[in-house]
Amino acid sequence: MAKKPKKQQQSGGTPATVALTAAGVDFTVHAYDHDPSHPSYGEEAAEAMGVSPDRVFKTLVADVDGALVVGVVPVAGSLDLKALAAAVGGKRAAMADPALAERTTGYVRGGISPLGQRKRLPTVLDDSAQGHTTICVSAGRRGLEVELAPTDLAKLTNAVTAPIGRG
Repeated sequence: MAKKPKKQQQSGGTPATVALTAAGVDFTVHAYDHDPSHPSYGEEAAEAMGVSPDRVFKTLVADVDGALVVGVVPVAGSLDLKALAAAVGGKRAAMADPALAERTTGYVRGGISPLGQRKRLPTVLDDSAQGHTTICVSAGRRGLEVELAPTDLAKLTNAVTAPIGRG
């Protein structure tokens, strides 16, 4: 019997890429050399891949009324916390403690993927993603991005789509 997970591990699979493969979704992995001195993980990814920053999305974990929620927004902008709270029926939102975000998702800051998280969190995808055929999100570690259709990302994360990004 073939062991698919072993094959994926040999090719450098992360929980995010394993989840995409298991779901049968079309995706492309983009690897680049991460520079720890770069001031922005997302902008570094866009520059390294030669992709417009409005197609590269960052995964941010916020606390909405005491519960962790994921916001996925373009790296060129920022997360509107009030809009994120409203999108999930909450009242107040603040950025989550980074250590808690890392423990809960199983990923390190700068490499948190909306896919394959240790504990699946409610996810909100900025509505600007729908204007692109494909977008890029973290594949689960710094220096690794995955490109996929925004509809596939929304489906696999059970994401709500809402205007949560600010330019």
